[in-house]
Amino acid sequence: MHQTVKNLLNIKAEIKTKIDQLKYNYSPNIVAVSKTFSIQHILPIIDYGHIHFGENKVQEALEKWPEVKKKFPNIKLHMIGKLQSNKVKFALRIFDFIHSLDNLKLARKISDEQKNYQTKPQIFIQINIGNENQKSGMNKNKILDFYNECKNLDLNIVGTMCLPPFNEDVKKFFSDMQKINSSLKLKELSMGMSHDYLSAIEYSASYLRIGSKIFGKRS
Repeated sequence: MHQTVKNLLNIKAEIKTKIDQLKYNYSPNIVAVSKTFSIQHILPIIDYGHIHFGENKVQEALEKWPEVKKKFPNIKLHMIGKLQSNKVKFALRIFDFIHSLDNLKLARKISDEQKNYQTKPQIFIQINIGNENQKSGMNKNKILDFYNECKNLDLNIVGTMCLPPFNEDVKKFFSDMQKINSSLKLKELSMGMSHDYLSAIEYSASYLRIGSKIFGKRS
């Protein structure tokens, strides 16, 4: 068995143990963050049957994934990096999910472009939950108005996403996200990465974005 498959199975076992401890009844999705890794490196877990993969850059995704998605049509590709509005028409060709909607200009662009496609991408609104100047995301106090604007634009908003401050206790931020999601009556919550996904599960994260713990360190 390939090491990446072993890593994935270890993570799944950890997640199951955590959910059993919490006595929760749900099953989060693992988005295997495959940015910077070649398809050859990713292929073992594709062959194993994993379907959710995350990329940061539109160009890289277009170079790597079209042929693979033809061969494995059940694969779901997630845009987890910052999306520039001038890349939207290219992003919609390849991505099934967008985790990083963070402004009205981008929302309008997606709304315009998605009319050219059979299906709409499933979209997460990115929230700057720690109010950090260097991070993208909506201010949590403006989220209701922004969400309503997105619904008026006919966007398929399925949930919210965050990147909490790195050197603080993530649980208070995950708790805030859970409350925001609940107030918007949204089902999906994208949070938790290689270092904090077990904490994210405590707050019912439905999409865990895990990269290095599956694929190893990036060069």
